Amino acid sequence: MPIRTLSRAMLLLASSLLIACSGGDDAEPDAQSATPYNTSLSVQELMALIIEPAADVLWDSGGWVLDSAGYEELYPTTDDGWEYVRAQSALIVETGNLLALPGRAEDNDAWMIYSEGMMEAGLRSMAAAEAQDEEEFFQAGAQLYSVCSACHQAYNPDINNRFTSD
Repeated sequence: MPIRTLSRAMLLLASSLLIACSGGDDAEPDAQSATPYNTSLSVQELMALIIEPAADVLWDSGGWVLDSAGYEELYPTTDDGWEYVRAQSALIVETGNLLALPGRAEDNDAWMIYSEGMMEAGLRSMAAAEAQDEEEFFQAGAQLYSVCSACHQAYNPDINNRFTSD
């Protein structure tokens, strides 16, 4: 094969490889269709199955109760107990991420602020549980309660009414 023909064949081969390896269409894919996340669980299901149980563990594990039976502290008393509430705090953090995913987020405004607030409260609770800092753990629970209440008031005000009697 002559050198000139060999050079053209090599150039053709190199060009073919470049075309085959390129992404083809330079247009950006639609963000919704390119999302690799499964968001088939609704926000209500996330609330009922993950967020509410984890938050209840945190709220039931911080603070104290004073009633006719006397005074009782609710904080964990063992390393395993603190590790358990730390794990529940991690669920709060990650569920904040889940609420912010495309396909679940109600908007890119207040919804994202509340999702971020939930994550911050969860991280604060995790750190407090790791340090076994009762006061900080209580304050993290209060922060989480404030974020949840504000979000419910903004996006689902009827949820607060389920606890009141008519």
